[in-house]
Amino acid sequence: MEIPNGTYIVVEGNIGAGKTSLSNMLSNKLNAKLILEQFSDNPFLPLFYDNPDRYGFPVELFFMTERHKQLQELLLSGDLFKNYTVSDYVFSKTMLFARQNLEGEELRLFQRLFKTLNASFPQPDLLVYLHRSVNNLLKNIRKRNRSYELSISSDYLQRIQNAYFAFFKAQHQEIPILIMDVENLDFVNNPSDYQLILTQLQKTYNKGIHRWSPSNQENYIK
Repeated sequence: MEIPNGTYIVVEGNIGAGKTSLSNMLSNKLNAKLILEQFSDNPFLPLFYDNPDRYGFPVELFFMTERHKQLQELLLSGDLFKNYTVSDYVFSKTMLFARQNLEGEELRLFQRLFKTLNASFPQPDLLVYLHRSVNNLLKNIRKRNRSYELSISSDYLQRIQNAYFAFFKAQHQEIPILIMDVENLDFVNNPSDYQLILTQLQKTYNKGIHRWSPSNQENYIK
């Protein structure tokens, strides 16, 4: 299998969308270098979900520095035996979440730090966003039963979803963005659903926002 857009593929999505599962599957299919966010290592995450006002800054600072360290080690280093790199996050999501969880002087300081750290990373050749409804996301979150995620509210997920869409509008002239409606797809357990996704990834996408749905029934960017 080949992805004509390029060798650096990022799979993004809201919490519970399935981005890590798809990234694992794609890395196996492409024999790619795999970069997965180590969110469970963040000691502030359980505290943040219980008290976001108090722990917003340390949780976002930890995520940013860990993402930066990981991408420096894995993304910027070559691998003679891997033609592709697949990641389940783009570094820019750091600011996307920070704008939801920080404000005032904390946000301004965070923005300055982010601008410095972000300067060294290349843009993805293709950014794939997995879209699911908030209700579907909540079902997936409950199903995987991570204790620190069970307090996530539908309002928070909706705000994150809106932030992704705003980010895409701002970035659409910089990178190709493929928004995939996977609401009714089970690409982990259903090979035909997985093949639907692979077929779309084997197409060429210019810079801008591209939308795909199995039923072509809805435009999610408004």
